[in-house]
Amino acid sequence: MVRNKTISARITEASLILVMLVISALSLAPVVHVFSVSFSDNAAAAGGFVKFWPVGFSLESYRKILEEPHFFNAFLVSVKRVLLGGGINFVLTVMMAYPLSRSNKEFPYRNVYMWFMLFTMLFSGGIIPLYLTVKALGMFNSMWALVLPGAVPVFNVILLMNFFRNLPKELSDAGYMDGAGPWYMMVKVYLPLSLPAMATVTLFSIVGHWNSFFDGLIFMRSAENYPLQTYIQQLVVNQNVLELDSTKLELLMKVSDKTLNAAKIVVSMVPILIVYPFLQKYFIHGIMLGSVKE
Repeated sequence: MVRNKTISARITEASLILVMLVISALSLAPVVHVFSVSFSDNAAAAGGFVKFWPVGFSLESYRKILEEPHFFNAFLVSVKRVLLGGGINFVLTVMMAYPLSRSNKEFPYRNVYMWFMLFTMLFSGGIIPLYLTVKALGMFNSMWALVLPGAVPVFNVILLMNFFRNLPKELSDAGYMDGAGPWYMMVKVYLPLSLPAMATVTLFSIVGHWNSFFDGLIFMRSAENYPLQTYIQQLVVNQNVLELDSTKLELLMKVSDKTLNAAKIVVSMVPILIVYPFLQKYFIHGIMLGSVKE
């Protein structure tokens, strides 16, 4: 009987591994294809001969990126957006999550604020009211139009709030007995113990700001203020050969738009690929061990 359970467990484990390998391969296939196109010869890429391996290896697309000022301008706009927007998200998320994690006795109107926050998460006014609000506030064509409408990520607030609530209550009791106030408890006690949750919500904010393109499309009136993803979206979706000037037409003779756009997509993925490994360790290792001693 024990042997049958062991064989069944092994079959189940092998099946799960196989399923995860298939899902991983399907997830990586588009990324590998884009990498291969970016390193391929322009004729092979334009002809659709590139699948999952570069054909006619070439670095011409990446060399052209280094010579294109508009790409780096959009890249810089996205970096500024991530730093400013991520910082605002971090501060507001912490300052909302901590009081909402307290009990009704400590924060009498907690449930009112909680329901109000959940309502904004489930229902929104839509794009037109948002557009009119941003216009009325005079934020068009500025960085504030990209970071302020999503300054409070409600989902991140809920994640961090639940993490705070799961911390041992003895920490609060001990701190209050020693005369610590709410600010001291939040900054000196709760935040150091919440690095895994903070890393998670920070990564969500960084990826969200970096990958967003639609708000740049509707709030930016000049291409110089486009964030990187909006710039790439315009290239991939709306590029018209008839509207290109002589310089860009000469560029397309040497480098196809497929290889050049693929190279830009690859470059746009690099910052996230660099940041993610540093935050990944906090998803795996908790740091609450030893925080409460009996």
